Amino acid sequence: MGYSSSSFNPPWIHDVFINFRGKDTRQSFVSHLDAALTNAGINTYLDHQLHKGTELGPELLRAIQGSRISILVFSKNYTESSWCLNELQKVIECHITHGQLVIPVFYDVDPSVVRHQKGDFGKALRATAKLHSPKLLIWRSALTQAANLSGWDVTKCRSEFELMQQIVEDVLAKIDSTFLSITEFPVGLEPRVEKVTAFIENQQKKVCVIGIWGMGGSGKTTTAKAIYNRIHLKFTDRSFLENVREVCEKENRGIIIHLQQQLLSDILKTKTKIHSIALGTTKIEKRFRGKKALVVLDDVATFEQLKSLCGNPKFFGPGSILIVTTRDVRLLNLFKVDYVCRMEEMDEHESLELFSWHAFRQPSPMKDFHKLSENVVAYCGGLPVALEVLGSYLYERTKQEWKSVISKLERIPNDQVQEKLRISYDGLKDDMSKDIFLDICCFFIGKNRADVTEILNGCGLYANIGITVLVERSLVKIEKNNKLGMHDLIRDMGREIVRESSTKDPGKRSRLWFREDVHDILTKHTGTETVEGLVLKVERNSKVVLSTDSFKEMKKLRLLQLDHAVLVGDYRFLSKELRWIHWKGFSFNYIPDEFDQGNLVSIDVKYSSIKQVWKETKLLDNLKILNVSHSRYLKNTPDFSKLPNLEKLIVKDCPNLSEVHHSIGDLKNLLLLNLKDCTSLSNLPRKVYQLASVKTLILSGCSKIDKLEEDIGQMEYLTTLIANDTSIKDVPYSILRLKSIGYISLCGYEGLSRDVFPSLIWSWMSPTRNSLPRVSPFEGNSLSLVSLDVTSNNMGYQPPMLRNLSKLRSVWIQCSSVIQLTQELRNFLDDLYDVSFTKFETASHPSQISNISLRPLLIGMRSCHVVINTLSKSISQGSTTNDCSGFCLPDSNYPSWLAYTCEGPSVYFQVPEDNDRHMKGTILCVVYSSTSEN
Repeated sequence: MGYSSSSFNPPWIHDVFINFRGKDTRQSFVSHLDAALTNAGINTYLDHQLHKGTELGPELLRAIQGSRISILVFSKNYTESSWCLNELQKVIECHITHGQLVIPVFYDVDPSVVRHQKGDFGKALRATAKLHSPKLLIWRSALTQAANLSGWDVTKCRSEFELMQQIVEDVLAKIDSTFLSITEFPVGLEPRVEKVTAFIENQQKKVCVIGIWGMGGSGKTTTAKAIYNRIHLKFTDRSFLENVREVCEKENRGIIIHLQQQLLSDILKTKTKIHSIALGTTKIEKRFRGKKALVVLDDVATFEQLKSLCGNPKFFGPGSILIVTTRDVRLLNLFKVDYVCRMEEMDEHESLELFSWHAFRQPSPMKDFHKLSENVVAYCGGLPVALEVLGSYLYERTKQEWKSVISKLERIPNDQVQEKLRISYDGLKDDMSKDIFLDICCFFIGKNRADVTEILNGCGLYANIGITVLVERSLVKIEKNNKLGMHDLIRDMGREIVRESSTKDPGKRSRLWFREDVHDILTKHTGTETVEGLVLKVERNSKVVLSTDSFKEMKKLRLLQLDHAVLVGDYRFLSKELRWIHWKGFSFNYIPDEFDQGNLVSIDVKYSSIKQVWKETKLLDNLKILNVSHSRYLKNTPDFSKLPNLEKLIVKDCPNLSEVHHSIGDLKNLLLLNLKDCTSLSNLPRKVYQLASVKTLILSGCSKIDKLEEDIGQMEYLTTLIANDTSIKDVPYSILRLKSIGYISLCGYEGLSRDVFPSLIWSWMSPTRNSLPRVSPFEGNSLSLVSLDVTSNNMGYQPPMLRNLSKLRSVWIQCSSVIQLTQELRNFLDDLYDVSFTKFETASHPSQISNISLRPLLIGMRSCHVVINTLSKSISQGSTTNDCSGFCLPDSNYPSWLAYTCEGPSVYFQVPEDNDRHMKGTILCVVYSSTSEN
């Protein structure tokens, strides 16, 4: 496994670049490997040229830089080629600089020979380097680095065919988006995965239930993900439910319903609504009956969770696999699993390797740090999370700093894992980073990183750099959807630090999260000025009434969460330092007037009873986030004129919302507008489309909205537009002006803009395209588009009534031959302009062509030069009289004649003077080309 860093994510042109010595392997191994990769749908780049030079051309350099993965095929005579060595040098540069993946294959040479350049292999290298003396050290370094990477040795495989299949699977595993992300350094993972998958292969005729058991931080989830990645492509029906225990503990029993819905959605590929846990269990057993499925339940804490999500494995079809990870082996015994994979501590060798990857970014310690590394590894006791955290903490530190850390470690008992992890916390350089860490430990695990950053920045903690430092120190993880994550042991370590800071009096702690402590403090009014953050989560059906008097002394309170609690009294008692208030299930009709909090950064009152947010909006200069989602009684949004810096407005699932206040146009910093499932909302204020700052606009489920204004073209920074399940029938033309748009889901079109836009344009050009020889009828005066297909029509073009073509603006003509296309185009133009262009040749009187009115015409064509020839010849032959409008086209009419060519949205040219003929206009013929690169 190699270490790589990525400074940016380049656009990939190819999936795989293959580097090899042509004389050794071109006609054999490489040819077969290329075929195997291509047959698997993998886009490869193979240099088919026989090279004698040494300089790599620009095309080849682009191919190497633009490949996601490079496969290096080392053979006996590899180092005889300076070309191969220069390619290798460039591949390793891209690996180090851009994080591109490299897979070495040792064809008929031992990896150690390549690593150390021994024997004939090394002699050939030195001989080649004599002609390029400065290159020897560079090439040697590249060979060593490549040989140190995890790869394939042909001599250790039963057959080349089997090896190629393994390489294809390896490549697919690295590029397939369905694969789960696992640890960057999977030391010791392979043997465990092999044992489990070997057992599974012998259970193909039955439902196989696997248990993975171990303490927190021992690698259960990583092992489950690796097993999933190894086998999931064999299953059409599959689901991986991560962090079951954490998800269930966050809220109440109802959260299990969400997991049941996710499981059903993953397996059935459709959204399913569940109203009770029992109903969900029944539906899972009924709908999964007989299905061959792969289901992983990660970190299960109770038997109830197992029963709710996978009640009876016997209902699954033969060949199904259920994997459960847990800290409690009793659950696995009750569930009667077929195989238990126990997560043992890592041995000394694995521990040292894993630690070295984090501390030195290589598989073994640096020379002068070997003994020190062994001391740290012994202290960690084979616990992966401790090895990772301490390794990251010691990365790039001096020898003296290492000794200081080890001396401190020796004073802490080996069995106190939390204390081991605390060393990384103590190593944080400033109190702000520590405060950020403790805030995340107590309040923000699972929250969106961007939102937390805004809130903590509002507290003066410089969270942009602070969170980055915590991620670098392995104290915080950034998980799916940009959520903040943290290992349980690290979380517990942080919370223990908070507890220790205030002896035995919870009321004097800086942060309060333990429900019993918080309830006791609020009911007895024992909170003090030291309290900075407080969380109280009440069961939805429980009624807990608290007094605002409880907060009188908490004058430094900046973070407050009161889910489903009722707070009565004078709201002026709440601290003026509040930056974040999370009040799920807020029970009043509106936020009280005395709740005047000018420092608030985020207000989250989802699932509330509010009918309006405020009776009279207060000036909230600092408010960045307002979330009133799932407020079923809310009828209108607030006046936004006093929320000048709002960046996120989330109003999901408010079924009675019928009006968005026109002052939304004042929100010049708004980035996100989410109105999903507001089913009573029939239109948006016109000013919404003037919000240039908005990056994400979500209108899905707003079933009464039937139109997007052309003004949407003014939303110049819009990157995501999602408007499914609305009444919108037409996509506005101005959407093509949105230069930043990246993803669209609208009117049946869904995907990246580069994929959607061509389909949109084609639909506008030819909405009635079909297999008929021509489109009919042509009634009405509003016709602007027509599609003609005469490929199967021996009768030729049948002209429609000329009067009905007066509004025509675009046409698509498709013919089976050049002769047919020429004739059909001439006939069409004759009918379109109510005069035969061929008659231009003999026109002797101005009246014969006085009715010509050449309107703008967009012609979709496959043989552009034929159209240009026909149009040019017809028009130029008709321009012989002085009374006719002047026409000018070059003599030769193939694309090479074009006088003005460019890339981009515009072209500049000079219109020639024509004093004799008094030119009244011009005809502009545009030939454009679109490729995957452009």
